[in-house]
Amino acid sequence: MNKKEFLDLIEEKRTELIFIVSKNGLNSNITLKYSQELDRLLNQYDQTFFKANAV
Repeated sequence: MNKKEFLDLIEEKRTELIFIVSKNGLNSNITLKYSQELDRLLNQYDQTFFKANAV
């Protein structure tokens, strides 16, 4: 996956999370699930495009 595809996927997940929060609130289980998925994507992006270049 290239950088733009990764960023598009992150933005899509962020938009989904905002929608889920608006419907279910910050403390619901589904919100936590979507938040964790976004966190994983952000961490994977960071490891792929920044930490590899830092060496």
